[in-house]
Amino acid sequence: MDATPDIDLTPSAAARVALIASKTGKPAILRLAIDGGGCAGFQYKFELADAPAEDDTVATRDGVTLVVDPMSLDLVRGGAVDYVESLGGAAFRVTNPNAASGCGCGSSFSV
Repeated sequence: MDATPDIDLTPSAAARVALIASKTGKPAILRLAIDGGGCAGFQYKFELADAPAEDDTVATRDGVTLVVDPMSLDLVRGGAVDYVESLGGAAFRVTNPNAASGCGCGSSFSV
């Protein structure tokens, strides 16, 4: 069995999703999708979901669920979603081992 998960959610990201979900009254389900565009070719898109789709890959941590569709998973497999606060602001970030390059803001990448 492969010890590396398809996708992971860090404790920091799980805590932030739980907080957002509690404030909005939505389920604690974060959807990560990849769209074409951004300054490096692909961009990460995050949104709260009502439920996982049938073909989603699901990762859970601390009662929070991360869901990724099959096409997006091909581009982020082995990665992790984190929540980072810095002087530049706070945002969800993806650690993506498949990205050949990224942009300075961390919201887009190329393969």
